[in-house]
Amino acid sequence: MMSTYTIDTSTSRANPSPTPMKRLTVPKLREMKGREPIVMLTAYTMRMAQLLDPHCDILLVGDSLGQVIYGLPTTVPVTMEMMCAHGAAVVRGSWHSVVAVDMPFGSYEANPQQAFESAARILKETGAAAVKLEGGEAMAETIAFLTARGIPVIGHVGLTPQAVNMLGGYRARGRDEAESDKILADARAVSEAGCFLLVLEGVMEEIAAEATRAVACPTIGIGASASCDGQVLVTEDMMGLFERTPRFVKRYDDLAGRVTAAAAAYADEVRNRGFPGEEQIYRSKK
Repeated sequence: MMSTYTIDTSTSRANPSPTPMKRLTVPKLREMKGREPIVMLTAYTMRMAQLLDPHCDILLVGDSLGQVIYGLPTTVPVTMEMMCAHGAAVVRGSWHSVVAVDMPFGSYEANPQQAFESAARILKETGAAAVKLEGGEAMAETIAFLTARGIPVIGHVGLTPQAVNMLGGYRARGRDEAESDKILADARAVSEAGCFLLVLEGVMEEIAAEATRAVACPTIGIGASASCDGQVLVTEDMMGLFERTPRFVKRYDDLAGRVTAAAAAYADEVRNRGFPGEEQIYRSKK
């Protein structure tokens, strides 16, 4: 969905570039299973969406923004207001990728009707194409309720960060037979309920591979298996903006180092009066 905002491109940084690219759709993504890997990254701001959009099939406005943007200890405190504000910004900055928004903790678990009202609000206020929610068999009824009413849903099983208090931490799941069987049952349940994509997070490689074979929808791995139908990472982790990154993250850059170096160079020039220079000063033409 293109932004409906009228933007003065001569004065505003927020000017999505015109492009002949056509936005992907939910049915197109579902059809990609077994054909070509699906590329997903997180995005929380308009500018990051602009930079990532040409390279991705899906931009996920993850509730990980609670930690990445707001410095919260977990995703549990994230609110609907946060998700809607950042979701709208990402939609305005993109034109190609499907944009999906996480449903925050407490906005969908009570019953399917609560989930529908929350999901409808997200889609209306952001212009996104889909929502994502966590949980397996317990959420199958809710997923079926949403999809029957025209709301595309991405499922999420395995390590589910919103349940960190119940899980006791962020360790990988599926280390024993009972846990493995539960993950597979959860994957099948949400796929059969109608989700068009399924995120498998923090699960043993063989479980992710088996789940991918067992479900009809594409799977998206994060700390899972290369045999998943696609992959997702938190962009700030992948770009090296934090000192600590999880084991499953590959750093593709050291943006923290670059930002630090740029800020240090700026500070030095300000203190030695090297900035602003002639090129940055307005002078009278008299």
